[in-house]
Amino acid sequence: MRSNLAKQLLTIVIGLAGVGAFALLNLPLPFLFGPMAACLLAALLGVPLKNLGQVSVAARSVLGVAVGAAVTPALIAKLPQMLASVAVVPVYVAVIGLVGVPFFRRVCKFDPVTAFYCAMPGGAADMTIFGQEAGANVRQLSLVHVTRLMVIMVLAPVILVNVFGVRLTHPVGAPAADIPLTEIGLMIVAALIGWKGGERIGLFGAAIIGPLIVAAILSLAGFLHQRPPREALLAAQFLIGMGIGVSYAGVTLRELRDTVAGGAAFVLILAVLAGIATEFVTWFQLAPPVEGFLAFTPGGQAEMSMLAIVSGADLGFVIAHHLVRILVVILGAPILFRLYRPQGAKGTDR
Repeated sequence: MRSNLAKQLLTIVIGLAGVGAFALLNLPLPFLFGPMAACLLAALLGVPLKNLGQVSVAARSVLGVAVGAAVTPALIAKLPQMLASVAVVPVYVAVIGLVGVPFFRRVCKFDPVTAFYCAMPGGAADMTIFGQEAGANVRQLSLVHVTRLMVIMVLAPVILVNVFGVRLTHPVGAPAADIPLTEIGLMIVAALIGWKGGERIGLFGAAIIGPLIVAAILSLAGFLHQRPPREALLAAQFLIGMGIGVSYAGVTLRELRDTVAGGAAFVLILAVLAGIATEFVTWFQLAPPVEGFLAFTPGGQAEMSMLAIVSGADLGFVIAHHLVRILVVILGAPILFRLYRPQGAKGTDR
């Protein structure tokens, strides 16, 4: 117990050092990229790190509330305009799978089950659970999905700044002192009830989806008018960035060469596919360029939420597409796997 606490404290110190270094160098998103880079470097150097468990999960509930608060009557009125671009999402997911499975089988030499679930652009935790039940190599699977998140979080801001000319300086939220205590209390209630209630009923991505649903109801009912305080959103950035870096703890040189490198190469393929999807929806005027890019970049919900906030993009539009993507993968991957059914795979009935 004490050993775990010491590792967690060391991890926090390293993460804070990363924030300080990024701030001193005037690098973008220091609370997100600082701890991610510092913990990644420390993990690769063999420093004993450990994530903060439920505290890290709670960070996602903060972003869930932020997204839910963006669901306003004005956004609901725009939903019909989103249907055409949302309809592209299942096709996009299918193309990723058709390209990804052969890539991981032939290039990375993964077994068929691992290759299938590595190619699915769903949540890292969900795909790891599904893959484990089907008999995949869990270590390879988790490293590929974490690498996908990390590389996307490095590339996406660079593309936003240098291709779309976006400045990642939009305020993440108002200071806590400027938000009525009643609204802060409602946000806390939305986070806790949504998160824990979602877990109780087996909701996928409960930590972010549950608070999103509860906060959206409160927003539409006229009780919530702002995002969570800036301090809470910066803390969420810190914990999410630190969590990505810590995921590489214990990685070996062989895993870096065979698995992490393969996952990073796959992200380059995803970048091409995301670029094609973005061009398609912007060419047909189904989405503005920045929103189209963020909507079809297959990162994590929490990470893409944060990028949408700091870039000033339409948060509701972006997250609506990511929710559809995750839903398509969560519901479709087990069904497709039963049809695919590689030799030697375990059953996946849930």
